[in-house]
Parts: sequence; C-alpha cells; structure tokens
Amino acid sequence: MTAVIPTFNEQYGIEWVLRNIPPWVEELVLIDGLSTDQTEALARAIQPKIVVVHQHARGKGAAVRAGFEAATSDIVVMLDADGSTDPREIPRFVGALVAGADFVKGSRSLAGGGSDDFTPLRRLGNRFFVALVRVLFGVRFTDLCYGYVAFWRHHLDALELTSTGFELETALALGAVKARLQIREVPSYELARREGKSNLHAFGDGLGVLREILKRRVTNHPDVPRIELDAVEKPSPQVSLSWLPAGRDRRRVDRRRASCAASWYRGPERRVHQRRQPVRDTVTVYVARTEHRGAPAEHAARAH
Repeated sequence: MTAVIPTFNEQYGIEWVLRNIPPWVEELVLIDGLSTDQTEALARAIQPKIVVVHQHARGKGAAVRAGFEAATSDIVVMLDADGSTDPREIPRFVGALVAGADFVKGSRSLAGGGSDDFTPLRRLGNRFFVALVRVLFGVRFTDLCYGYVAFWRHHLDALELTSTGFELETALALGAVKARLQIREVPSYELARREGKSNLHAFGDGLGVLREILKRRVTNHPDVPRIELDAVEKPSPQVSLSWLPAGRDRRRVDRRRASCAASWYRGPERRVHQRRQPVRDTVTVYVARTEHRGAPAEHAARAH
C-alpha cells in the first residue's frame, strides 16, 4: 500500500501524520510544492525511505496527480499533511477495498464520522454539491468535498484526472462514478489542523468544484495530461530548529547561542559559520514534468 501526501509548508503537521501511519504501509510518497519551511527535511528525518516528488505546478490537484504517478503499490491512499485526515483510519479504507470495493471515499456524514474543521460556509457548500451530484449523476453520496480516498492503482487511468486545485477531491469521486467503479463510503472524522492556516479558499475553490461537476457531466473522455517523473540528485536537507515558535522546547545549544549574542560574547560560537562545512549526503528527488499531447511543458523552475 502507498500513502500519497501532498504538502506545502506543513512542517507543523507532517511529523504527527507520519508517526501515526500504520507500520505495515509499504510506501510513502510526499509531494512537495516547493515548500519554504522544514517540511521535506522533517519528513526525511522521520521516514528516511520516503519518496519525495517536487511539483513545480501550483495546486493540490497537480501535486496529487504527480504523487499517484510515483506510487508503485497495488493500493493507493490519499491523505492530507496538516493532520485533518487521521492516518489511523487507513485500515478502514484498505479493509473496504479488500472486501470488494474499487474506490473508497471517506464521509463525515455517516455514523462514526464528523468534523472539527467544518465552518458554516463549508458545510453549506458541501451539502449543496452533494445534492447537485445526486441530481446530475444519480449517486447517493453523503459527502463530496473531502480528500480522504483510497483505490486500487490499476484504476488510476480510468479516473481521468485533469484537475489542478482542490476540486481534485470531487474529480476523484466523479471519475469513479463515470468509470462505473464499485464505490463505497466509510465514516471518517475530520480533525482540526495541527497548526497553521489552510490553503483552502471557500468561495474560489467552491467555484472550482462547481466547474468540475459540470465538466464531468458533459465530458466523457477529457484530454488527460501525462506526468513524467525525472530523478534528480540534491544535497540532503538538514533539519533546523529555528522554525519552532516561541514557547516550544528548543535545544540547550540554541539557548546558549542566543544568550551569548545578547551579552556580546565573542567566543568560538562567533566563528561557527566561518568553519568549513562537511560535504552533505545526497538524496534522490523526483521532479514532476507534465506533457500535453506529446509536447513537454517547460519546467517552472529547476530542482534545488
């Protein structure tokens, strides 16, 4: 089983997520949208064998699609890096697949599900989209705009994913509907973010969901861009504690250096930055490259 985790500046949540993934999960794929914090370094420190994909295209959908391409296990599970989707629920999703489902989606509306993160606007919007999908597609979903899903990897092409934003969560479910897959909903409890602010914008992303629903209703076989992954060697990222907010525990050496700076001490610590740094080990990063109709798209940027 492969767990696919899209990230963008999620250093406050990624540790909790990775430490709570069941130990029998065979593969972890982290897609990093070029974070500027310690997300990748922390992930590698906790899970040294984690597969890291750099996605230069913006949006959760673009990141997730690249992660799906990197997955190699028979079962793929998608969850968020902010701690809102509980990795301890993974056995529930996998169990439904093993029991005969092709595609499993979490529902916050079933008995045993719920949410600590639903604002009134998000709740109202989700109910509207659920009702709309029931009318247009004739399916009895109880939840729609929720990104906790699992499926057999051999069904990936049948989902015909083209979305680049948060509407991918809807595209996954409707892609399974149009492919006539055996779909099952399981209860899931959405937790509050571990820390930080969500990248979701209720109004703008809601319009994206509406466009996705209408597009799926009228389009049978969209032009699906092909994603290639290029392996690149880069210096191994080093974990720094400088990002810890005030009030959190820091290493004694950090406090000592801060105290020395305040007292104008000019001892050996002053020359630390001048010392020759050791050669760092390298790690492999996969850089996502999108191709449309056989014409490679240029990279937005190179891997660091």
